[in-house]
Amino acid sequence: MAGRRAAFAGRPATRQFAAAQVPEELRLIAFDTEDLKIISANVQDSLVRVGEMAYLPKTKRFVIVAARFDWVRAAEGSWERCRTGLQFRRVSKASCTGFAQRDKAAILNLLSICYRETSAPAGEIHLIFSGGCGLRLDVECLEAELRDFDIRWKAKVLPGHPLEDWPEPGVE
Repeated sequence: MAGRRAAFAGRPATRQFAAAQVPEELRLIAFDTEDLKIISANVQDSLVRVGEMAYLPKTKRFVIVAARFDWVRAAEGSWERCRTGLQFRRVSKASCTGFAQRDKAAILNLLSICYRETSAPAGEIHLIFSGGCGLRLDVECLEAELRDFDIRWKAKVLPGHPLEDWPEPGVE
């Protein structure tokens, strides 16, 4: 937090000032499917650059840096994004579908994250992106962490997903 206070040079670094100027950063940890559902809801519609995802086999981690859309703030009328780190631990294998890992500039829209136990406590974490893209992480157990770590900015649009086969209201 001291680094954040220093960013507002020339103003007093009081607790009240820091709280008023720097929104509360989200920090979540998941050890079971219920916890992961909360992380998934909070990262829905995050934008992820392929070059900002990495499997680190020596440390058995998979890390992602994303531009998270803040749905809580959106419900209050403010469309914002922030930089977020998402980390999965105890990863033994990572595989992708629908995109090329070498296309570092490609941007994916994260829709959801889910966990499927295969041989307790081991399982698979599935990250589902729009356009049929996805990641599968084989893990020894479910252990994930989300942490906001950057200043927020206004989002240009409210993310949306058209329901193509959904009937119009009043139409049977």
